[in-house]
Amino acid sequence: MAKFPVINLEKLNGERAATMDLIKDACENWGFFEVLNHGIPYEFMDRVESLTKEHYKKCMEQRFKELVASKALEGLQAEVTDMDWESTFYLRHLPESNMAEIPDLTDEYRKVMKEFALKLEKLAEELLDLFCENLGLEKGYLKKAFYGAKGPTFGTKVSNYPPCPTPDKIKGLRAHTDAGGIILLFQDPQVGGLQLLKDGEWVDVPPLRHSIVINLGDQLEVITNGKYKSVEHRVIAQTDGARMSIASFYNPGSDAVIYPAPALVEKEEEEEKKGLYPKFVFEDYMKLY
Repeated sequence: MAKFPVINLEKLNGERAATMDLIKDACENWGFFEVLNHGIPYEFMDRVESLTKEHYKKCMEQRFKELVASKALEGLQAEVTDMDWESTFYLRHLPESNMAEIPDLTDEYRKVMKEFALKLEKLAEELLDLFCENLGLEKGYLKKAFYGAKGPTFGTKVSNYPPCPTPDKIKGLRAHTDAGGIILLFQDPQVGGLQLLKDGEWVDVPPLRHSIVINLGDQLEVITNGKYKSVEHRVIAQTDGARMSIASFYNPGSDAVIYPAPALVEKEEEEEKKGLYPKFVFEDYMKLY
């Protein structure tokens, strides 16, 4: 099995061609990769991590225990397929933020998450331009493709996966592909559990301190006419340690019209691969998803 792709973005200065090749291979053959030296200061990430874990302990851990007790999930005999072993809340950043409405967040945590979202938004747009370069699309094409009337949508799902006594009976997060655009994940540096499906086998996404895991959603697969892959992934619950996961979704605007980039379809017409996907409005896709 090939090794999970970890890419040092600093090498774009100096070893650009080789680094761009690594990104191309990851997008076409994995649908996932991990980036280091991505421009987000590591001490800032440590702050995000400690505040997220603090918030979980103080505000969410007890609620999760009560939920587990109420649903009799402790000593499961049969497999549970209709729920996940996770404790989550959602932050919306674009087009409008809902940060002020989320209860229990300290002012410091709100401020830090707002700043983190801005840094991730910038990284998402930088990566989309690197994808354009690899695909032979004009710079800014993918960002523009995501623009509805109000620009892209962008939000963060903050999750904790507490220790689970029966990980064979319930998933931390069931297998799925992501419906949106590009996903940037800051995952727990110690506790693993994230896996992706490659060539029929489940492969671990290694927890690496200060890395951001990138994965491609269904919309990028459509716009690239299937060249880039949106792959199935899941989270395996662990018996030890709570796993933190902060996943930010840079998605098309709800009214954005999504379809394969004409330049890529033309290129592939000679290869008999015409437009593999229909044209649709992102919001309609989400209703089906």
